[in-house]
Order: sequence, then C-alpha cells, then structure tokens
Amino acid sequence: MSNSNRYVKIVEWSDLDQCYVGSCPGLFYGGCHGSDEKQVFAELCEIVEETLELYKQDGKPLPPMTAGRDYANRMLEVG
Repeated sequence: MSNSNRYVKIVEWSDLDQCYVGSCPGLFYGGCHGSDEKQVFAELCEIVEETLELYKQDGKPLPPMTAGRDYANRMLEVG
C-alpha cells in the first residue's frame, strides 16, 4: 500500500463555486477543482502524491493517516 492510500480523498460538488472540489482532510483542503468529477479525483490523487513527496524531501513526519477512520459514517452523524 502506498502512503497516499493512507489518506481520505474527498471530491464533492460546491454550489458556491459551481464545480467539483477535491480535498484531503488532514493533509490539505481545497486542493483542486473542476467540472469533471473523475478528472478532479485524478488530479487530487496526484496532488496527494506530490504533497507526500514534499514531506519526504523536507524530512518532515507525515501527518496522521485519515483512511480507515470511518469518515463517511461520521459525516452522516453530523448531518
């Protein structure tokens, strides 16, 4: 498993922006946007990889992983 798989990636429609917005909670928010959901997700995955590579190059520890933390069900409880 790659390190990028350890982080939740979210693509959601923004009524305010009238486009899809991709984010990676715990790593960054609002990382990319566009009109095609699949394209935004692909770009988001690339940004996550690049961000993790920057952490590695700078010798910084990675933020705590967010995958496997059952975020989807937690969001339902909030809504």
